[in-house]
Amino acid sequence: MRDTKVMSSQVDLTVRSVAGLELTRRALDLIEQHKIWPTPLNIELFSHFAADPKSELSLEIQTLLDSGDPFTDHTGLRLAVNHLPEARLAEHIRTTGSFLLKELEYVSQAINRAQDSNDNYSDVLTDTSDNLSKAPEGPVVKQLVETLAVATQQARSETESLEKRLNESVSEVKRLQENLETLRRLVDTDALTKLANRKAFDEEIQQACAQAETSGQDLSVALIDIDHFKLFNDKWGHQTGDQVIRFVASTLKQFSPPPRLAARYGGEEFSIVFPNEGAAKAEAIVNDLREEIANRKLRRRSSNDELGAITVSAGLAQRKRGETPESLIERADKALYASKHAGRNKVTNAEGPVAKKPAPRPASKKS
Repeated sequence: MRDTKVMSSQVDLTVRSVAGLELTRRALDLIEQHKIWPTPLNIELFSHFAADPKSELSLEIQTLLDSGDPFTDHTGLRLAVNHLPEARLAEHIRTTGSFLLKELEYVSQAINRAQDSNDNYSDVLTDTSDNLSKAPEGPVVKQLVETLAVATQQARSETESLEKRLNESVSEVKRLQENLETLRRLVDTDALTKLANRKAFDEEIQQACAQAETSGQDLSVALIDIDHFKLFNDKWGHQTGDQVIRFVASTLKQFSPPPRLAARYGGEEFSIVFPNEGAAKAEAIVNDLREEIANRKLRRRSSNDELGAITVSAGLAQRKRGETPESLIERADKALYASKHAGRNKVTNAEGPVAKKPAPRPASKKS
């Protein structure tokens, strides 16, 4: 697998060299050929495409072009998230944000102009009213009426212009907001599993702990790891390993409707945040998840070979009053390792075993 950052550095050097103009021309030619909107982001993507046709980014672009699907803003943003350095992505976020602020400034200026126009119109009406009361002669009245008509037409024209500009601005602001939301979602999403990524998990657990501290409500977190994944990966290869990771991720998603958050914690490890849920309930859910995964039989897509049983181990902890996110995660991690040492395919609750409800006592017979 090629290092995307190294590839980006090579393209950057080319752009800043004598060959940079030719590379940009080739990128623009490709954009024109495929009828793609020449945004700065698309130009950058196709510069990479032109500079290194065999890179991962270029191969994915070529697949998209061959499919005939439209190359939308969302497509470009997804490619940028997956293949461009984070610094570049942050730059695109800032650019979109600056466009949004600029558009809002236009709206503010248009409203101010309309206010000035209305003030002027009001002044004209006041002056006309005063003059009408002082000048009953016919010609003077006619002139005043004409002045009033001109002022009315100007006010109508300003209002129509403002309405048009406001409609355009509303549409543009909506589009920019959608772009920002798409960027935010992509930045917080793991490319392989489509779950939240580690960055999103870290932010969520910080916010969830703060809310739990304020409200006094329960909060639990689970860490889940695929058992013997390295051995499995070595035997079947990374592509099949990715298939297993996606399968486990899809199962996590089924058991984690909002407000829960399922995330890829790293490699073959996952996490679930359980807002307003205690350790007992979280343990039951994770056990159901574990059993669902273990009961499924997977086959290799390329050869249809049976892959055998996939199992996961898990550890979970419930937040204590005043506990930091780091301490909560550390306790869940220790519980996960306890599951591994106990033979795997297990769930360990850091708060201890869940007390089982006593069986109901038989009713005593009346004598």
